[in-house]
Amino acid sequence: MTLASAWPDHRHLPDTDGTFVQNFQEHPQSLLLTDSLQTVLATLHPDGRYAIGQDSGIYWRLTDPPENGVVAPDWYYVPNVPPLLNGERRRSYVLWQEQVIPPVVLEFVSGDGREERDATPPTARTKPGKFWVYEQALQVPYYGIYDVEKARIDVYERMGDRYRLRIPDGEGRVWLPPLGVFVGIWWGPFLNQTLPWVRWWDAQGELLPTGHERAERAEGLVVQEYRRAEQEKQRAEQEKQRAEQEKQRADRLAAQLRALGISPEP
Repeated sequence: MTLASAWPDHRHLPDTDGTFVQNFQEHPQSLLLTDSLQTVLATLHPDGRYAIGQDSGIYWRLTDPPENGVVAPDWYYVPNVPPLLNGERRRSYVLWQEQVIPPVVLEFVSGDGREERDATPPTARTKPGKFWVYEQALQVPYYGIYDVEKARIDVYERMGDRYRLRIPDGEGRVWLPPLGVFVGIWWGPFLNQTLPWVRWWDAQGELLPTGHERAERAEGLVVQEYRRAEQEKQRAEQEKQRAEQEKQRADRLAAQLRALGISPEP
């Protein structure tokens, strides 16, 4: 038995630290990110081996109490791991058990952003800052900090042993190689809230739609096709009516010519 296998797993570790979600926007934001990424994930992982964490813990060290060794990103992606563990739903992501580092982690600013940018290392009595955990402990390749109040997302890439802030492109977006998508800010309505949301774009700069948006788009195409068919049908009916009117006019002229003793035939 290895040391890691002797340690507790997701079934034995706490799945909450007892705090509340900070606002009504965070869960819809996570849902928007996950839902709109489904087609990309299906392409990247046709075998279904990936996990998406939403406000759920990543245990990166064993401590007493256990909560001092966990960080709970608002959204993260882990490739090449099973969605279930031995047929059970995940309660948390335990790094010493699975040993796959999430390549993309996103935090949603709930205050002034200091918590998400806290690079304080751990001490014997205190937990480390989130920035330090992602940069030094987990060594997450891409870490994004989304501030809805400022309508911006800062993306850090780990280069060497430090994070470097990525400069967005001309559209204000940053490319994320692990997912093969751009990430940026989109203003619009989602679940009855019109806000600057974090969203994905593909390599061609097309916004990745949610399932609802895909359905609406498909419905719109069906409606357009129906209207086009109806217009073609109306045009055909009008052409038929014009042809019938021309025939009737020709027949009347022919009858008038015959009445005058003139044959209408050439």
